[in-house]
Amino acid sequence: MKILQAELLASCGRTDQFPDTGLPEVAFLGRSNVGKSSLLNALVGRKQLARTSSTPGKTRLIHFYQVRTPAAELLLVDLPGYGWAKVSRKERESWGRLIEGYLESRPPLRLAVLLQDLRRDFSEDETLLLEWLSERAVPWQVLVTKADKLKPMRRAKRLKELAAQVEDRMPEGRRLIATSSSARQGLDTAWQAIVGAVGPTGPAGAAERSDP
Repeated sequence: MKILQAELLASCGRTDQFPDTGLPEVAFLGRSNVGKSSLLNALVGRKQLARTSSTPGKTRLIHFYQVRTPAAELLLVDLPGYGWAKVSRKERESWGRLIEGYLESRPPLRLAVLLQDLRRDFSEDETLLLEWLSERAVPWQVLVTKADKLKPMRRAKRLKELAAQVEDRMPEGRRLIATSSSARQGLDTAWQAIVGAVGPTGPAGAAERSDP
């Protein structure tokens, strides 16, 4: 995918700070250290648009990136990681309220992208999140990260194992997409899913998501 523009638009710690651009949005979620920032950088072809860190829980705000391609203009939204981030319980609860506040009441949201490490099984955190999204009629897609960490035969087996773990929740016609930021695997396929969910773009084409 050719990227014509990619820039940080806003970093927000409260729902009243969220930007109002009229553009459709695609949100990225995942466990701490799943490779979310690396994948965002790979998707937009920038090395340091989203700041990467080996420290779990580095992302503590919601970051909005404005991206323009020949096929779409949209915001990619980087949500704080969850799981074993080394922060206080109070801060984790604050993140949870911020994330839910975004996902539950954000009209421009077109797709929630859950990132899942190929080498890990889906935990209760991920399965409950997918159920939560489905109950609120938020479309979702799973991108499997770090696909280059396993050899092809083992990678294919793991993808089947992961698909089986969420097959009862998977929307019809949707499948897991294997990606690798370092090897640039699966990026075009990921963009196809994103553009397919976004539909007509630009402020005039960003129709609001209706409530279920």
